[in-house]
Amino acid sequence: MSGRVVHLDGKPVVLAELPLKGGGQAAVFPVEGDHTTVVKLYRDPPGPDQERRLARMLTMSPLAARPTDRFQPPELAWPTALARGTGGEFLGYAMHRFGEPGHVQLVGLFTRAQRLRLFPDRADWRFLLGVAWNLAFMTARMHYDNLVIGDFSSSNVVVDTNGFVTFLDCDSIAFTDPVTGEPFPCLMHTTDYSAPERQAGGPATRASDDFALAVLVYQLLTAGNHPFGGVPHDSTSESTVKDNIASSVSYVVRPELVTIPRGTVDPSVLPPELLTLARAAFGPGVHAPAARPPAEAWLRALDGERSRIRVCPHRPLHTYGAHMPACPWCTRAALTGHDAFNGPRPVPVQAPVPPPPPQEAPAARRFGALRTAGLLIVLVLIVVIVAGLLH
Repeated sequence: MSGRVVHLDGKPVVLAELPLKGGGQAAVFPVEGDHTTVVKLYRDPPGPDQERRLARMLTMSPLAARPTDRFQPPELAWPTALARGTGGEFLGYAMHRFGEPGHVQLVGLFTRAQRLRLFPDRADWRFLLGVAWNLAFMTARMHYDNLVIGDFSSSNVVVDTNGFVTFLDCDSIAFTDPVTGEPFPCLMHTTDYSAPERQAGGPATRASDDFALAVLVYQLLTAGNHPFGGVPHDSTSESTVKDNIASSVSYVVRPELVTIPRGTVDPSVLPPELLTLARAAFGPGVHAPAARPPAEAWLRALDGERSRIRVCPHRPLHTYGAHMPACPWCTRAALTGHDAFNGPRPVPVQAPVPPPPPQEAPAARRFGALRTAGLLIVLVLIVVIVAGLLH
């Protein structure tokens, strides 16, 4: 059965019956017969401000001037056309499609099972460091173009098999129209990546992006651990990541204050310069936006580590920073029985060993020796008798 008909730049297209993904405010549908385009439809009728925002975005080409590798996908899923109903009413917008298997959500890199499924034989620590570098570069480049991501989270970013990143949901980006000067703020945020001022209702800024970037980089470099996980010792109820951010309680900065979740990767797996940036972001930077390392600082530090990665000689997918005296993932696997990057090691199957040749018992060997000696004596006697007869 055919789906809904919408018009993109006046051209009718048919949407699939089922959305690729949906949220509280919108759902994203594939276009029948076009595997490169999806359409985001708002659940509630969008107002004139949102329509004007999308119309102005269509006149912009952010990041377009940056030269990229021809195999690299766009860094932004920027709107390509307004979607309207048969009566001309504004419904949403079209954008390029970035989905599995070519692209997966960044959150897919945070668990071993997903890493092995989505990026087999590739998603080691070196790969995660490269993704973090691309994420920092994208953030710095967007800030250079006067764009604020605003709703920055592991669900709004997708990664391709080469580690390149693309930001989705561009309709929530904060920007000022370069022609009219009209500001378009970001009204959305994701609590686990939101700085306290955003949680309190403040506007999205470069500094709030820098906080979210710091959380995402830390998660990538620790194979998925959130820096504000755990429960504070003085907590009277079950604490959430949002609560810990608001209270500025991070085990990365003050581990003595937190009951750290079992299996948490030690922060020392981060090279010293990156760990210093993380502690600045999750310590004084929580409530002092100016103290947060900017995207450029993360980019420089990550870039410096890319050429200093060590490869473990014992296990595949074990790579790590040159500051570590030994492979931290092997040490962790030995202590916990859990390998953060490799699948469960199969039990080795022993090849069948052929049975040894049957051996005679000692008594049998003695009997055989006596028998052999007796035969020799008989032969000697026969030779002597024959010789006598001949003479």
